[in-house]
Amino acid sequence: MSFRLTRLFTATLIGLSASATVLAAGSQLIWRGDVTTARGVVTDVAKAWEKSGKGKIELQPFNTASGIDAVSKGTADLAGSARPSIGAAEQSLTFTPVAWDALVMVTYPSNPVSNISLMQLHEIYMGHITNWKELGGDDAPINLYSVASPNDGVEYSMRKLLFGRGNQPVASPRLYVNTAKLEEGVTLDRHGLGASTLGGVAGNKKLKLLSVDGVSPSESTIASGAYPLYTELYLVSNDTSPKAADVKDFIAFVTSSAGSSLLRAHDLVPYADGASLAAGDAARRAKIASTVGTRKNAGQPMTTAEPAVAAAAAPTAPTKETAVATTKGKGKAAKEAKATVAAEPSQFAKVASSVATTAHQGFSGIRGEAITVSDNAKRGGRFAKVTADVVTVKGKPVAKPVDASEKPSGKIDTPKATEAKPAKAEPKPVAKAEKKEKAAAGRTYKVSQGDTLYSIAKRNNLDVNELRSLNGLKDNNVHPGQVLKVGAR
Repeated sequence: MSFRLTRLFTATLIGLSASATVLAAGSQLIWRGDVTTARGVVTDVAKAWEKSGKGKIELQPFNTASGIDAVSKGTADLAGSARPSIGAAEQSLTFTPVAWDALVMVTYPSNPVSNISLMQLHEIYMGHITNWKELGGDDAPINLYSVASPNDGVEYSMRKLLFGRGNQPVASPRLYVNTAKLEEGVTLDRHGLGASTLGGVAGNKKLKLLSVDGVSPSESTIASGAYPLYTELYLVSNDTSPKAADVKDFIAFVTSSAGSSLLRAHDLVPYADGASLAAGDAARRAKIASTVGTRKNAGQPMTTAEPAVAAAAAPTAPTKETAVATTKGKGKAAKEAKATVAAEPSQFAKVASSVATTAHQGFSGIRGEAITVSDNAKRGGRFAKVTADVVTVKGKPVAKPVDASEKPSGKIDTPKATEAKPAKAEPKPVAKAEKKEKAAAGRTYKVSQGDTLYSIAKRNNLDVNELRSLNGLKDNNVHPGQVLKVGAR
């Protein structure tokens, strides 16, 4: 071969090699996001994606906020999140739900406590329950661990379910940068407790997973909805990215039969298999709110889709149209959805009230509380942020108020024969009322281990506000051995 041909052949090979390098570089994607989604969804799927020859995924697991921010700025092509989009800054991104996971509470393996109720969990985060003995465990403080960023997917979703809002402040002084570091802290603390996900900690023998209200977290209890703290895992993308087409191909691979098999290996439920979870989300949130005492209307949908069943059950509530597979915060559809939500609400929107009465007739003995928070508040609506308390005490009605300026005439009017005689007043009505109050206060209840004010009220067919009033309580705190008045014998 001549020297000239050799040079030509070498140049051709170099050109082909450079072209191959460019093609390979073009198919490489950068994923950044929370550790939860990395361990449960992306890691194994990325390996399968690369093995199939479709390209390469560079993984940068850290936390939710960093991943979403990177996709927004274009320094990453994909992000992982255990929560839906929040805030205006995230509305331009696409959140695609790919799997159902479980929010789980983890503790030290030798901890004797194996189950926790939703109410107990609520009270722990509020700082009202601080000792393991209140859960049936050792006489030791509960060291609650949390992720520093309230917008972290796991933290946000847990607080959204327990309090109706993801940014609820909690009593947790031990803060970590992500769930992986949180888990490491709990493995070293015999009295530690923190939130993670089933997909992230399943099979980790250094951690103990607690049941919630007697239901253990598992793939089957997530799929059936029996485990109450289920949540979605998302892949976040930017449709304006130069690699948007490759990103869509990868997401399609995640939701394919091959990707679904890899998700199940981590005890996750593929999103397409959880239609019943989306449909039952509204009822699930209402039940949790009722259990822990959070106002039902404070909680917003946790899942991407607003099911038709929920909309039919509450026709007066504002609804929004969303896609089953993806959610976008931009475009014509988003503007139409915003217009629908912004429709004029009822003057009495979001009214929460409770009424209790011990009287047998009329309105005597009524105690009531009414709170109205109108959507018109920002515009100064007539009923915006109205609060009122009403108390009616049984007593003898007065037909006409006495005017102190009028002097008594001394004349006594006698009724005519044609007029009806006034009915005789009941003798000593005040004494009767006092007798009823004593009888109502006769029955008592002794607080046992694990009892809460809400469970005691429910057990004795009382409203929580009525139970507080009977016992002069200012908050929801009760302790074992405390004797409460619960009604008549």
